[in-house]
Amino acid sequence: MRLSVAALILLALVTVGFAREKKIAKSDLPPAVQATVDEQSHGATVTGFTSERKKGKKLYEASLVVNGHAKDIIIDESGKVVEVEEEVSFSDLPRAVQDGLKAEAGAKEIKKVESLTKDGKLMAYEAVVQKMARHYEIQVGPDGSKLKHKE
Repeated sequence: MRLSVAALILLALVTVGFAREKKIAKSDLPPAVQATVDEQSHGATVTGFTSERKKGKKLYEASLVVNGHAKDIIIDESGKVVEVEEEVSFSDLPRAVQDGLKAEAGAKEIKKVESLTKDGKLMAYEAVVQKMARHYEIQVGPDGSKLKHKE
């Protein structure tokens, strides 16, 4: 009985964690956010929109494909771009960043790398790595150094 209750509580917590991000239509975006999306998506293919609350603030995410790579733009209710995650080719990264990611990945295979920009400033590079069937995220600073905290 205890195990069943614990399993249900865990399932509820996991479900709540995933329920934070909600798919929406472009027509559900506030006008200021729509204007920013229109401005930021020139030459790109828009693949979808989501909304979520983070630290009490409503944020909107526009998922794009630009020149064959993924780009996600997170926008606040006023239309300000607060974060951009953009796929980057590993071979295009500075050598120090490549070395830093390899060191953080260890024996795991690096699958995908993104630059992470907040308020117009490059904050980190984030990589999805894989070992066996498990996927993990790792991050390094713009100079390839280990981060003190996750961005």
